[in-house]
Amino acid sequence: MMIEWWHWVVLGLCLSIAELAIPAFFIIWFGIGAILIGLFLLVAPDLTFASQLVIWAVISSLLVLVWFRYLRPRTMTAVGTSAADVTGEIGVLVSDLCPNSRGQVRFQKPILGADAWECYAEENIKAGERVRIVAVEGNYIKVEAAK
Repeated sequence: MMIEWWHWVVLGLCLSIAELAIPAFFIIWFGIGAILIGLFLLVAPDLTFASQLVIWAVISSLLVLVWFRYLRPRTMTAVGTSAADVTGEIGVLVSDLCPNSRGQVRFQKPILGADAWECYAEENIKAGERVRIVAVEGNYIKVEAAK
């Protein structure tokens, strides 16, 4: 049986759909590589199967390398972000907060790798109010009421 161009396209689509079931954002690059081989076979249909596999492996590896080296760092929130970068971020207080107790604040997007943080304040703040990060101190953040 000879491998046709559309076999590679179907394989690529199946791998891309498999990414929905296994959301690692890794399998899709092999799917894109397979689709590219299918399109390449339209131009050069007399390529051997061994050559097709080698080219697919090279293209997929290059796509994965580009993803992890260049594209992924731009899309991910770094856990090692400095505290100065998050000062001023706004969140919503989950529970009442007073100067002698700790509370929790939730953010719309993750801050330093988490969307909820233990917090404290030097003033009374009611649950549901918006608060602003003043400082990051270890595992706690200091907040104040947002104006």
